[in-house]
Amino acid sequence: MDFKRMLTVFALSALILIGWEALFPTPKAQPQTTSQQTASVQAATSSPLGETTPITVQTNALDAIIDEKSGDLRGLTLRQYNATTDESKNFVLLSDGKPLTYIAQSQLIDENGKNLLDGVSFTAAQKKHTVQGDKVEVRLSAPEHNGLQVDKVYTFNQDSYLMNVRFDVKNTGSSARKIGTSYNIVRDNSAPEGEGWFMHSYNGPVVYTPDSGEFEKVPYGDLDDDFQSGKSEAEYQRKATGGYVGMIQHYFVSSWIMQPENGENLCANNICTIDIKRRNDNLYSAGVNVPATELAAGSSQTFSANLYAGPQVTRILETVSPEFELTKDYGRVHIFAAPLFALLNWLHGLVGNWGWAIILLTVIVKAVLYPLNDKAYKSMAKMRAVAPKLEAIKKKYPNPEDRMALQQAMMQLYRDEKINPLGGCLPMLVQMPIFIGLYWMIFLSVELRQAPWLGWISDLSRPDPFFILPILMAATMWFQTTLNPPPTDPMQAQMMKIMPLMFSIMFFFFPAGLVLYYVINNILTIAQQWHINRQAKAAVAAGSVEILDKSEPNKTGKKKK
Repeated sequence: MDFKRMLTVFALSALILIGWEALFPTPKAQPQTTSQQTASVQAATSSPLGETTPITVQTNALDAIIDEKSGDLRGLTLRQYNATTDESKNFVLLSDGKPLTYIAQSQLIDENGKNLLDGVSFTAAQKKHTVQGDKVEVRLSAPEHNGLQVDKVYTFNQDSYLMNVRFDVKNTGSSARKIGTSYNIVRDNSAPEGEGWFMHSYNGPVVYTPDSGEFEKVPYGDLDDDFQSGKSEAEYQRKATGGYVGMIQHYFVSSWIMQPENGENLCANNICTIDIKRRNDNLYSAGVNVPATELAAGSSQTFSANLYAGPQVTRILETVSPEFELTKDYGRVHIFAAPLFALLNWLHGLVGNWGWAIILLTVIVKAVLYPLNDKAYKSMAKMRAVAPKLEAIKKKYPNPEDRMALQQAMMQLYRDEKINPLGGCLPMLVQMPIFIGLYWMIFLSVELRQAPWLGWISDLSRPDPFFILPILMAATMWFQTTLNPPPTDPMQAQMMKIMPLMFSIMFFFFPAGLVLYYVINNILTIAQQWHINRQAKAAVAAGSVEILDKSEPNKTGKKKK
């Protein structure tokens, strides 16, 4: 029973780290068919978007590439973030198909959703822009087409990942025109750079609308099913009076904003239509269609929308749009993870270092959970104290046919000693949502990316380069097992020695910030268990807990003379 209890504890620890995906799996893209694989290979060498005629923009925050002909945003490099696999390079978020296809598109459409400028190419007088002051405008002009004169204008701010895309439209015809807009984030379903078994989070389309009141993820696999069936059955809100729609991946998000925090709601006058799908070119699109409005002959109108493409920094996300911080996807443990991050962020403001903030957070959480842990460890201490009695009972019933009598004798012992054999597990079950919330909070916090702690840890989002923290993790896990009631079976005892090493292997691949949390948590746990074990031994020495002779129990529970 003691071994089963300890095995349960370790199994729960494993669930906290990697089992969440098994219980609530993040849907992944379905395997491609042969024809789809062929299309993907072609996309790597020749983008389905066609060649890019670049207009470049440089700000303090990013380097952008706009395709002159289409007016699409086809490249975005984040200057303040290094690449996941090569720290000497900057992180590329958007790309035009070499090898990733991930872009932002915006179009003028008619009342039927058709592109009003289909086949028309923009031109720009200036091909290279650098922000000198607070912002810069990049203007692309289209020749007059079907009675419309259109300029497309991008506005970039010096230190911001939020940009504005504006259409300046003049109706040069003799009759009124119906004009709407369509905004889309388009990408393939390839895994983000650096993603692996231990570094996996949701990658794909997301949408939030006040109409549903929920942050919805639409997996690539669901869109593949719709594409194959010709139906639109993926679960998400189709009609919206605000919100946002786009794509997320680990640490980063790109999204069209329908309802800016301080700005005009695109859907204020008419309900917008959310459109998330797999396209015929095997790319995936997450976007919104804004209903057409009438533009009288000879009049002009501006159509404008904001695009955010950058890191999931909570303090920035909160200023973009209501509930936009949900794009830092804590999932089902958001109720725990969000407050924990708020506390971590506050601690960082005090100490100025994310590593020390994690340590302080661990101490605070441990203090808050002290009563629950105290109950669990006292139960373990009691189990250790009565271990000789359990040993004697097992010797009294050594044969397989005595198994029922053995179980009854053990249960009677637990009743006599007032011990709940699950007393060490139940408090841990109560704490599991908090542990899972801590895991996802630290794992998804881009604030820890490139954040140093001390000495050899220069980036808390990357694995420890010298494996010092994982080795400490293994050592503290092993030492914890020595403080718990030892299994009486030699094979089980050997397994208990090996298990810390097995569970610690995964920590060699975890971000250093996560491992730091667990190392500190283990050290505090060891201190608490050691203190409780000393109290239990003192109680035994004082005679408040009686121990049977190991060789044979008697009915009275007294020591043999």
